[in-house]
Amino acid sequence: MKDYLKVSEVINWQHSEIMERAKQIAFGLETSVAIAKACFEWVRDEIRHSYDYQMNPVTCRASDVLEYKTGYCFAKSHLLAALLRANQIPVGFCYQRLSIDGKGAPFSLHGFNAIYLPEFGWYRADARGNKEGINAQFTPPQEQLAFKIQFPEEAYFPEVLDEPLQIIIEALQSQGTWDEMLHNLPDIAQRGQF
Repeated sequence: MKDYLKVSEVINWQHSEIMERAKQIAFGLETSVAIAKACFEWVRDEIRHSYDYQMNPVTCRASDVLEYKTGYCFAKSHLLAALLRANQIPVGFCYQRLSIDGKGAPFSLHGFNAIYLPEFGWYRADARGNKEGINAQFTPPQEQLAFKIQFPEEAYFPEVLDEPLQIIIEALQSQGTWDEMLHNLPDIAQRGQF
């Protein structure tokens, strides 16, 4: 499990602001489930999805997501991972391939987290942010993600990675504005390309 607790350039959970926020969120909570739920709900509800709110800059590193209070789904998953790791809760990264407009092609990856809860094992949670038609919740052992697979070209990748995909990091770091990112969303066409 130590790989799912590590610090990195993107999941920089030892940053002082992340450590402080993680401590504040967990204050008074005693179980890993309670802490994980509080962290999940804080990121889901307090960090604005860049596309929904048309907010800049495009963030990637967890500390930047916290500072600017915005991020695409991938960046929000980076901050959630950092807050959980700061609270010594193992967490990884999961991806789906989804239709961008919900009508078919084009497709893009969508990022969220898998949290290791001793009572339940790996539990997938999507802190993308709720809006009309999206209602992601934290109710283990029942998973309630933001999106369901609807088309044959869509996919759920079952792997729980200890670091975000490089294609995700490169996409986030190479785009300056939310609308540039929208037109350059990362995609993996085939299963097994991780």
